[in-house]
Amino acid sequence: MSSDPTARLTVVTLGVSDLKRSVAFYDALGFKRKFSNDSVAFYETGGSALALFSWDALAEDAALPVEPRPQGFRGSTLAWNCSSNDEVDTALKFVISKGAKLLKAAHATFYGGYSGYFSDPDGHPWEVVAAPGIEVMADGRVRLPG
Repeated sequence: MSSDPTARLTVVTLGVSDLKRSVAFYDALGFKRKFSNDSVAFYETGGSALALFSWDALAEDAALPVEPRPQGFRGSTLAWNCSSNDEVDTALKFVISKGAKLLKAAHATFYGGYSGYFSDPDGHPWEVVAAPGIEVMADGRVRLPG
């Protein structure tokens, strides 16, 4: 008798063009770096981890073409959930001061939340959001409704 494996998201790996630059950026944001070398860096983020890996090496590892690199929306975003609108504003000001590019200023959302967007040095988009019903716990993990 076999059982299905438990699905889980454990690590998000971002392909980056300059590992040292990206490590400096994510360090400046305050993510806790647990390991790094000349090829990869790993950060604790709460219930999962963030990894930075050379764009070309990551494409090769996943058996995907390196070129062409996407210039527009890649079909995914990362999220930084906050407990309040003020926390969203503070977080956006902070990341911009560390070199992030503001993509969309914080605003009220159609679902009753409050969010804005920034991108990291390689253009990976992040949403900073306070969303109704999503609780941000003291350890940084989120609790979803239901």
